[in-house]
Amino acid sequence: MESQLEVMLGGAIGVRASGRTDAGVHARGQVVNFYSRTALRVEEIHRGLNSLLPPDIVVLHVEEVPDSFHARFSAVSKTYEYHILNRVVPSALERGFAWHIRRTLSVEPVLECLEMLRGCHDFSAFMGAGSSVNSTERHIYRAELEHRAADLLVFVFEANGFLRHMVRNLVGTLVEVGVGKRTPHEFSSIMVSRNRCRAGMTAPAHGLYLIAVHYESDDRSL
Repeated sequence: MESQLEVMLGGAIGVRASGRTDAGVHARGQVVNFYSRTALRVEEIHRGLNSLLPPDIVVLHVEEVPDSFHARFSAVSKTYEYHILNRVVPSALERGFAWHIRRTLSVEPVLECLEMLRGCHDFSAFMGAGSSVNSTERHIYRAELEHRAADLLVFVFEANGFLRHMVRNLVGTLVEVGVGKRTPHEFSSIMVSRNRCRAGMTAPAHGLYLIAVHYESDDRSL
């Protein structure tokens, strides 16, 4: 995006994204901002970027924002989804967009664990190695499991921030609860332990989606 903006605007452009995602993660609502002195209208920037970017990146919306806006630091929360194809037979078309799990997940114990996640907690037990953060506490506003289809389960998480690999580590552990490898009581103990070694596997990146970034200054969820 930076290189194509430089082509359009005739100078070096640095973009600021709302955050990074792991390789293989999808984004339906990533937000970036940049600063430029240009006579181009936002409609022209929108149209020009989509003509220059590779086909797996599409700009959905462009608008002018105040100088104080920062795609990352102005955000008040983010929403992620994790998609699971829960059936015996895999899907050729969805293989890069959902985690295929053959064993039927038991929903009730998973819902019990999701209830524990809501609110402000220390999520050290679900943080990926190599992280450097000032605080491992995060406030989760939504932690839900939806049936989007007979065989498609979707975890929905909204929080004021996420630690590295946090959603994928949560989902990996929740799946172990769903298949009976762990109990909700053990899940609670893992949370309290703050020990990553006690939690479950890291779910594959290709099932994760950044859905929206929410800002306090307006009602926009991009």
